[in-house]
Amino acid sequence: MTTKPVIEIRDLHKSYGALQVLKGVSISAHRGDVVSLIGSSGSGKSTLLRCANLLEDSQAGEILFDGTPIAWHGTGQNRRPADGKQVLRVRTNLSMVFQQFNLWAHLTILQNVMEAPVTVLRQERAEVEARARSLLDKVGIGDKCDVYPAQLSGGQQQRAAIARALAMEPQALLFDEPTSALDPELEQEVIRVIKDLAAEGRTMLIVTHDMRMARDMSTHVVFLHQGLIEEEGPPDLVFGAPKSERLRQFLSHSEPA
Repeated sequence: MTTKPVIEIRDLHKSYGALQVLKGVSISAHRGDVVSLIGSSGSGKSTLLRCANLLEDSQAGEILFDGTPIAWHGTGQNRRPADGKQVLRVRTNLSMVFQQFNLWAHLTILQNVMEAPVTVLRQERAEVEARARSLLDKVGIGDKCDVYPAQLSGGQQQRAAIARALAMEPQALLFDEPTSALDPELEQEVIRVIKDLAAEGRTMLIVTHDMRMARDMSTHVVFLHQGLIEEEGPPDLVFGAPKSERLRQFLSHSEPA
């Protein structure tokens, strides 16, 4: 039986003025898929993720969430999502973890994790708090509930950001270079958490510069080059037997896998 992808992108185009960043990209992630997006800086990886979550407006192409296409009005540079409730539903179900953590500095770690379920989803505070404490335990910082982001290391802040994303009980997680702002030692703390989520069968799209992580965790790897998919496939093939000369060059200059 064929299931609908959680997120599907068809022939997506995105430009900033005259600069074309995405030139017709199609990807999909079914439930339990871990799709890694790799490629040089400027290849369009992070932009693709932000378009999927409707944080950026694309100019052409389709985005489908759970089989339902995003409704648009306008065309080209004037294209915008037509249904605010649909946008909220998509962002709620595609929780994003950013490179720079984006925690609220004036809230404790526990309050950071609770904020969106309470204010956006209108969930009952006691229930949300119990879930938030459990999630902070899950990512290994259950003892940091009452401290503020500035009192944590970068790795701890990123794990708090992952707990905050999970608190929305999303259908998929989007990671935008989740370890690139971290020292190697702290990076491993975060990678362990993401690997645990992959082992649980969570659906994830991951933009990463870490080839070892992409190889170890992915069900599918997409190599973007200048706004197009240059090559894609299972990690064993993409990393073990790349067909494209551009991909071979990219891998030869990347961290050893």
